[in-house]
Amino acid sequence: MKTHHVHLSRRERQIVDVLYQNGSATVAEVLERLPNPPGYSAVRAALATLEAKGHVRHEKLGAKFIFIPTTSPNSAKRSAIQHLVHTFFRGSREQAVAALLDVSPSQFSEDELDRLAELIEKARSGGKR
Repeated sequence: MKTHHVHLSRRERQIVDVLYQNGSATVAEVLERLPNPPGYSAVRAALATLEAKGHVRHEKLGAKFIFIPTTSPNSAKRSAIQHLVHTFFRGSREQAVAALLDVSPSQFSEDELDRLAELIEKARSGGKR
């Protein structure tokens, strides 16, 4: 599966991230959540570009336009994780997981450790469980 984020500029990726974090947003809402925000018209232009590329759509609510990501959050998560693993870990899921687990053991709750153990066991048994 090709990742959508690969073809986005840094600013476009930041805008799409805001939309995923909030579910939807107006231009003004995107603007207030961006780091080092450009002007209103620059955000509006970027949203128009993202819409033309098929990454977002809009709905009219009164006089405002509400922008919504076109990809489901789960699909976007998978795409972003695949991109992360490919870019920073040369495709090695093992190295990516090891990096995520490279924290103090006390940062994990017993429930989190149990769920991780279940995922590993499920992977060992070929997904049968």
